[in-house]
Amino acid sequence: MSRTFLIIVFIAFVSVACSGGSDGSHTTATTYVPPPPRQVLRVETRAAKQISANPDDPKLKVDPAKPLLIFNLPNGKTFREGEPVVIDFSLANAKLKGDGGDYRVRYIVDDEEMQWIDRHEELVLTGWTPGNHTIRIELIGPDGWPYHNGDYNIVTREITVVK
Repeated sequence: MSRTFLIIVFIAFVSVACSGGSDGSHTTATTYVPPPPRQVLRVETRAAKQISANPDDPKLKVDPAKPLLIFNLPNGKTFREGEPVVIDFSLANAKLKGDGGDYRVRYIVDDEEMQWIDRHEELVLTGWTPGNHTIRIELIGPDGWPYHNGDYNIVTREITVVK
């Protein structure tokens, strides 16, 4: 009987403890935090100057007779919000598909979905949100895989966009 009595007292105690007499005694406060602004880049193309690709760092290995891609954007460059970022590259010993060749250039911004460049054109990207960003370009060979040439043809640049 003492066990039954203890169970009844426990249930009564829990029932009294859970029923508050004041309004809002069991209210959860929530705060709305909006998500960060989503970056939506707009892409425009313009004719590129056909500058021959020359290795730009004597410390990097390269075979100048093989296909070579040079990304003409300095690493660590800072842009103002609203200022366009131009993806410009030089190419040697390879033609892109849209220009009658077998190669493609793939670019990836901030680990988003990959995009393709099939003609030797400059891409002008606008709509950047402030902060740090990465741009990676790769020369893709006829077999659909990145074409390696020593330390070249796969290049990542970091940029900063400020208000």
